Amino acid sequence: MSGVRIVRVGPDEAEQRLDRWFRRHFPGVGQGRIEKMCRKGEIRVDGSRARASTRIRPGQEIRVPPLPEPREPQGAERPRPRISEADAEMIRKAVIFRDDHLIVLDKPAGLPCQGGTGQTRHVDGLAEALRFGAAEKPRLVHRLDKDTSGILLLARTPLAASKLTAAFRARETRKIYWAAVAGVPGPAMGTIRFGLVKAPGHGARGEGEKMLCLHPDEVKSTPGAKRATTDYAVLASAGRRAAWVALVPVTGRTHQLRAHMAAIGNPIVGDGKYGGSGQENLGDGWGAQLGGEISRKLHLHARFMKIVHPVTGAEMSFTAPLPPHMKKTWEIFDWRERDVPADPFEEMP
Repeated sequence: MSGVRIVRVGPDEAEQRLDRWFRRHFPGVGQGRIEKMCRKGEIRVDGSRARASTRIRPGQEIRVPPLPEPREPQGAERPRPRISEADAEMIRKAVIFRDDHLIVLDKPAGLPCQGGTGQTRHVDGLAEALRFGAAEKPRLVHRLDKDTSGILLLARTPLAASKLTAAFRARETRKIYWAAVAGVPGPAMGTIRFGLVKAPGHGARGEGEKMLCLHPDEVKSTPGAKRATTDYAVLASAGRRAAWVALVPVTGRTHQLRAHMAAIGNPIVGDGKYGGSGQENLGDGWGAQLGGEISRKLHLHARFMKIVHPVTGAEMSFTAPLPPHMKKTWEIFDWRERDVPADPFEEMP
């Protein structure tokens, strides 16, 4: 066992979580052990107790308790996860932009960002195939739900990761999602401000948890509730049966877009979690399922993102094409991508 150490946070390690910093410096220590050491007060930041999720700043001092000696020699490269050639090719084809600092993916629907219960194939693991000669694999700086497709950013350096993470937290990025929803929201443009609180799932490990919407006045008095804001704009409709909407998550809460659209009576097509059978449906289906030839997959896509480059400072924007199941739905309803601006909230009257 090595003794207690005090490690100073470097200038390029700002705005990252304590547990991620710890895993980067001490890769042999698992997440569970890190959280336990935080609970027991063995890991401290500037002498104070800290949670695994605590954001650290340059110059802070991290108390590192005695750790087991590594089983492999110092400096030896850790074995990389095995990735099939098919998966490596798939994730590389998903790259729509890369430079020395960041990678932009068009994430396929159905691929989770990180591992979880029963999840062994995910973007974080497949990122090993996205090194492109770099010493470290790129790291996620934000997330998309498993069944949501579209633009996902990864940072290739700690500096890029810290700056992009800070930009997302400060809401300095512009994200626009496209969705097909049951029914047609009214008015054609609006803002949803329901608060969100997590409801426990029914599985042994909390599987099936979902977000419940609250009136804004109830957020302050509800433990665990958070304020949430979503802007929406109707871009086209199919009678009263369905609508093509653009969505901007002003805040970035779990399942925010899905819960908010269901709360106003227009669940996202294919959303079995939030689009229950009680939703009025003028088509052949029920709830968030329109029936007929419309796919039962989730119709939510991270279409557009505008960022400031973390190193050059240049303003950059990225657009991801519709996934196949949504493209087919657009063709059925004769909705044409070229008919709407990249940012309808700026350009629509």
